[in-house]
Amino acid sequence: MMRRQNQDQQSRVFDELSALVFNLLRSSTPISFSEQIPIPTTSVRRRLPEITPAGFASLLLGMSLSLMLCGSVTFFIGFLLMPWVLGLVMVFYVAGIVSAISMVGRSLLCYATAPPSSPRKEFPGRDW
Repeated sequence: MMRRQNQDQQSRVFDELSALVFNLLRSSTPISFSEQIPIPTTSVRRRLPEITPAGFASLLLGMSLSLMLCGSVTFFIGFLLMPWVLGLVMVFYVAGIVSAISMVGRSLLCYATAPPSSPRKEFPGRDW
């Protein structure tokens, strides 16, 4: 149920964003179509103010600056977290080395303390 609501909210946000971009693009390029969708007379059509080319350029500049700022913040966070990530990798690397050495020591200890095995049985037809 929660997943369905989340998908509905995401699709609603995407629809609103698409409508906003479409309205911005439509208002920035005043193109009149010969066939327009008929609007019922009972509804009031709200006329959006047309955006000037300078306003559209300012909008694009603001979008690009915000994307650059977000990218810079992301880079800074990654730059701060990199020593922690490298430290964690080194801890796991040392833990792996210690684990491997302990396994080698355990196998040598078990080999040294194991009771002598029974003599090997000879199999006919094998010359080893």
